[in-house]
Amino acid sequence: MFDEIMADLSGRMDKALEALQAEFASIRTGRANVSLLDGISVDYYGVPTPVTQVATVSVPEPRMLLIQPWDKSMLGSIEKALQMSDLGLVPNNDGAQIRLNIPQLTEERRKELVKLVHKRTEDARVAVRNIRRDGNDQMKKAEKQDGISEDQVKKGIEDIQTLTDDKMKDIDKLMEAKEKEVLEV
Repeated sequence: MFDEIMADLSGRMDKALEALQAEFASIRTGRANVSLLDGISVDYYGVPTPVTQVATVSVPEPRMLLIQPWDKSMLGSIEKALQMSDLGLVPNNDGAQIRLNIPQLTEERRKELVKLVHKRTEDARVAVRNIRRDGNDQMKKAEKQDGISEDQVKKGIEDIQTLTDDKMKDIDKLMEAKEKEVLEV
C-alpha cells in the first residue's frame, strides 16, 4: 500500500517536472530552437495540426529557423499562424520556404521572460505541493481504513516530504538553468 502511494506520487511529480520542461522549451531565448514552434498549429484540411507535422523545421544558423512545408499550399497558412502567435517574430516567405530570424533579446524582454520563467516555476511548485497534499491525505485514509499504525503513517508522511523536497530542488535547478539561458547575451 505504502509503496504504491509513493510510486504514484513520484510519477505524478515527475509529470509536473516534464510539463515545466516543456513550458521552458517554448520560452524564446536569443537562440533558434525547433521547440519554439511546438504550440503553433495550422489549419490542415480543416484539422488544427502542429507546424512540425506539416513541414520540416531546421536550424541552419544559430538565429534562424527554416520551415519547409511538404505541401507548398501550406506556406500561407503557416505564415499566418506564425504572425498570429505570441512569438513576436516576423516570417519571411520566399515562395518555397519560410525563414524566421530570431533577433537579439532586449534587456526589457529578458526581464519579462525571467518573470515568465518564475511564474511557470511557481505553477510547478504548486502542482508538486498539491500532489504532496494528496499523498498525505491518502496516508491518513490508509490509517483509518487499512489499520496502518500511526508510526507507519508518520514515516510515510516524512518520506512524502523528502520526495517533495527532492522535486523542488529539481524544479529550482531547471529554473536556474532557464534563467541563465534567458539572461545570456
